[in-house]
Amino acid sequence: MSGQRVLQVGIDVTAVPERAVGVGQFLLGLTRELAAHPDVALTVIARKDDVGRWPAKVVNAAPTSRGARLAWEQTGLAALASRLRLDVLHSPHYTHPVAARIPSVVTIHDMTFFDHPEWHERKKVPVFQQAIRLASRFADVILCDSEATETALLQRFKPRGHVRVARLGVDLQRFTATEGSDDVSILQGLGIAHPYVAFVGTLEPRKNIPALIAAFDSVAAKHSDLRLAIAGGRGWGADQVDAAIAEAKHGDRIDLLGFVADDAVAPLLRGATLVAYPSMVEGFGLPALEALACGVPLVTTKGSVMADIADGAAFVGIESQGFDFPADG
Repeated sequence: MSGQRVLQVGIDVTAVPERAVGVGQFLLGLTRELAAHPDVALTVIARKDDVGRWPAKVVNAAPTSRGARLAWEQTGLAALASRLRLDVLHSPHYTHPVAARIPSVVTIHDMTFFDHPEWHERKKVPVFQQAIRLASRFADVILCDSEATETALLQRFKPRGHVRVARLGVDLQRFTATEGSDDVSILQGLGIAHPYVAFVGTLEPRKNIPALIAAFDSVAAKHSDLRLAIAGGRGWGADQVDAAIAEAKHGDRIDLLGFVADDAVAPLLRGATLVAYPSMVEGFGLPALEALACGVPLVTTKGSVMADIADGAAFVGIESQGFDFPADG
């Protein structure tokens, strides 16, 4: 251990659902790394029912329902942070207790609650718009997943604290191009056969999945054995995906896998002929980077953060709501 004092860090993970995706996966990795750091004493603040998955000291204090949890965050979390004598509280999902009297770090993943509110559930939009406003007024540090999010934030607000870009990372022990000994059996368990195009992400409007289905439908006739495997839980607006499949000429070759367990995601990506991530806008787009780590060709959205982080290592589709596979099919 270095000679400096151990930093008492608290992380609020109360917004992470039981099935962790996206931000939840980022937090599982972040807490694991911080818990192993010799100069950090980490406390994970979780819901009362969230047990057994966090690699650090856990305080199960938050209510389980969303409304009660958000209310508790402004009162109970602030008081808890003081009792724990934390040096800093990290709120990694937009919202944080403005009444807390300790240094605060807030992560803002993207600004689409302002720029594209139609991509979110209506009841969430005012909640997160207000959370971002309050973070700009009260947070000591705001972390953004990408330069694009930082730019969008600074165009709309003048934050009181420091704003920093902290890009996400990939677990290179999980996401590797080397085939695992159980890859074949995992794919068989999912009912997947080669060749296939893979998508991983929550089924929601901004993921642009209907455009992916249309693009697959346009090339499926030339590749009679190719399938499309869509892995992800059903978010709001998932009925748009159902409608797109029903309208597709080759909808019988599209597999909706639902939520895929953590240990199956890398095998699913590794086994794909191509990974498609056609989201219209993301703060970062972690599945795109995971696909590249698995050594699989990636096609993603032109002009997006995903195209930026790929840095020339991906094909890019059409801007906006269209989407294309590479010209050679």
